[in-house]
Amino acid sequence: MRALARKSVLPLTFIVLVAAAVVGYATEEADTRTPPAGRSSFGKSGEPGEDPRDQDPAATAPADDGNAYTPRRTEQNARVGAVFEKNDRGAHFCTASVVQSPGRNMLITAAHCAYDADAGTTVNDLVFAPDYRDGDGPTGLWKVKKVVVDDRWAKSQDEDLDVAFLILDKKQGKQIQDVLGGNTLGIDRGYDNEVKITGYPTSRETPISCQNRTTKFSDTQMRIQCTDFEGGTSGSPWLADYDPTSHTGTVIGVLGGHEGGGDEDDVSYAAYFDDDIADLYKHAQDVD
Repeated sequence: MRALARKSVLPLTFIVLVAAAVVGYATEEADTRTPPAGRSSFGKSGEPGEDPRDQDPAATAPADDGNAYTPRRTEQNARVGAVFEKNDRGAHFCTASVVQSPGRNMLITAAHCAYDADAGTTVNDLVFAPDYRDGDGPTGLWKVKKVVVDDRWAKSQDEDLDVAFLILDKKQGKQIQDVLGGNTLGIDRGYDNEVKITGYPTSRETPISCQNRTTKFSDTQMRIQCTDFEGGTSGSPWLADYDPTSHTGTVIGVLGGHEGGGDEDDVSYAAYFDDDIADLYKHAQDVD
């Protein structure tokens, strides 16, 4: 269903990777492009070779809480995008979003989207396509130059540390936050929050969104009921408190954590953002 994830108690580490580029954008149809070779599926990352199918979320207006819908193109939604390997000719397999940083070049996603536990290494050649729809995106593809995960994730896939920060190269002399803005990171926000989740199922060429309240699954995990969040939605931001005046929301979780985000399309999880995630975020800024 969704990508690769888990936890322990040692110092943080980061891993560097470089990526290549291409550009892309249009409406939903069967995806006949070549899936990335050698990817394994975990949780809600995309399954290579998965047959596209129409999930038919309700048109363009927000549905009732817990029901997926196709979101409009807005400044808020443009900060969320699909994650590919190398270029956009293969299948997109995870989701990421822009988060504010001093370098203005940072994304947040699930660790299992960017680190292959079976190979014991980062996933090479990641690229990000913000606001991707029907084979194209308004700002094209952005290369990932560094991946930062907690050392405990790399060693044991600790589900409570299923978070990664991706540092991007400039594009045409600009950082991604200069182009799209970014959301803030929310630490220790509690387990009961109204959030909007936006993600990219591998079976679709358009995103889906859902609003609902989060609940406590454990001291280190949150849970939410949202329909149709299947493979490809790992890393989707859980966005709270979006302010249309400042054009900023707060990411309080990313789809992942328990069971890599969950083994049911309609129930999803996220690792709780505590001091470990705050430390990882600071570490990502330090190594940028």
